Formats: sequence, C-alpha cells, structure tokens
Amino acid sequence: MPEVLFVRLGALGDVLHALPAAASLKRGLRGARLTWVIEPRWKWLLAGNPDVDEIIELNRRSTASVRAAWGALRSKRFDIAVDAQGLIKSALVARASGAPVRIGYARGVAREGLSTLFYTSRVRPAGAHVVEHGLALAAAAGPEQLTIDFPLPSGASEGVLPDGPFVLAAPFAGWKAKQWPLEYYGELAAMLRRHNHTLVLNVAPGATVPEGVAVHTSSLNGLLDATRRAAAVVGLDSGPMHLAAALGKKGVALFGPTDPARNGPYGGTIEVLRDPTAPMTYRRIDEILPCMRALSPQRVFERLLPCLATSSPNPTPTR
Repeated sequence: MPEVLFVRLGALGDVLHALPAAASLKRGLRGARLTWVIEPRWKWLLAGNPDVDEIIELNRRSTASVRAAWGALRSKRFDIAVDAQGLIKSALVARASGAPVRIGYARGVAREGLSTLFYTSRVRPAGAHVVEHGLALAAAAGPEQLTIDFPLPSGASEGVLPDGPFVLAAPFAGWKAKQWPLEYYGELAAMLRRHNHTLVLNVAPGATVPEGVAVHTSSLNGLLDATRRAAAVVGLDSGPMHLAAALGKKGVALFGPTDPARNGPYGGTIEVLRDPTAPMTYRRIDEILPCMRALSPQRVFERLLPCLATSSPNPTPTR
C-alpha cells in the first residue's frame, strides 16, 4: 500500500485545479493512501473528499503549526511525495517527508526554480492548462489511469439569495487589471431582469455595488452553496470562477491580461470572452485595463443568454 504525500498549500483556484491530480494518484495507484498538506484556510475544500485519507495543516506563519506539521510528516513513512505548487516552501515540505521519490515541476515550469533541487523527478508538462500540469505530475508516479474529477463539499446556505433564478458573479479579483468595470454589472443586471433573472454579486460586507444588483455576503462555504444554486455565472480569472467550472456550471468568463489557455475555466461549460486587443501579462497592474472595458455588458449578455435558456433555477445542491 503506497503512502503518497500531496502538497498544494493554496489558494482557492489552485487547490481546485489540483483535485484531479490527487484523484489520479489515489485511484490510479493500487491501494494508495493519500495525505494532503494544505493551509488551514483552504482545508474545507477537502471536506468529505474520497481521495484524501488524511490532511496535514501547515500555516508557515505559525511556529506551532510548522512544528506540528513537521511531526506529522516525520511520523509516517511516505513512498512518494508530489509537489503540485512548485515553490521552495512546498518543495521543502516534500523533502521533509523523507519520501525516496519526490516529483515536481522542471526548471522553467516551477514557479521558483530553486524548488527543483529538492525533487528526484522533474516533470515538464505537455498540456497548456494548469489542471493538465497537475495531471502530468500524477502520471509521473505511474498510476494505472488518470482521473479528471473535482470532488467538492456541498457547502452551506449563508446570506440572502433571490427566490427566483439568478446569475452569480464575484466582481473582484486578485488584482484590478483582471476586473470588469463595476458599473457594467448594473447594466447587465437590467438586461437580465428583462429575462426574469436577478444578478447577484458575491462581495465582502460593506462593498460598494451598483444599483439594480442583489448582494450576497458569505464565507467561501456559502459561496460554494450559492454557486451550486445559480442558474449561471459571470466570472473573472479568480477563484470563484474556477469553483463554478469545477461544479460544471454554465456561464461566461471575462478574461483580459491573463492566458485563458493556462488559467481559463476547465471543463468546457463556461465560455471565455476576451477582447483581441488584450495584452498577455501577469503584472499586478492596479487599474482596469482597456481590454476589460471593451467587453461591453451587451456582449456579455448575448453570450450569457443561451446559458439561461438551458439552466434550471436554484437546483437542489448535490455532491
């Protein structure tokens, strides 16, 4: 029975993208037992996951947490460690496990080149998307087959949602260059109302939103529940969009400076809308770029309309 250590510390979208790799290791290696090392704030994503036998929490800002994680790692005899993050800190976790086989990304693929020094096997994925990158790591461990699956908890009802059908959007992203102008959501909401749908913005308490939209405030667990219940989604290159894609929701993802081939919604249910003038950059520019302003509410609505025609309002949450 191989003992497998899987390292993906965070964040929301990154953990979601790593789920198929973990599933492939657990289901493809006969009799495997999989332990996942993750930051405490993201462990709820693994609740009830049939592919994860044990969770080790690691908060590197807490000395007590680091010591506890170290003790948990050293108490086991791992056969394989897979680092799906490609940072020095995650590579050190793999090394600390004592696993004789340590798999990670090759130099030029790993986010921090020095992390490659801690691996015994270095993988250069052929696929473009980060989900495929993770699957390439899993394949290097020799599973009988790869599995594309996104097991997620049901979530919990939080905040206020409309009684009728609604479209869910999370209007903020990691940096402003990836965001859609906030006033555009008000225009889109007016178009959706004419088709008996409410636009719901999932935002933090006290956030400024345009008139005509409904507001949903919750924890990430509540966001999961709201996403399951939405008729469709409007997403950005951010964790909530990847959550919707993992759940197989329909909708439209608005992309600007980042590459949808690498970071876009995975699975084919969410259509990407990107203006041809968009530059390709991951610079954290603190302003909304012209390419995002070029995606008019009318264009977004036209792409969204077919999703509404085939959706079921407020479905009962299921796994």
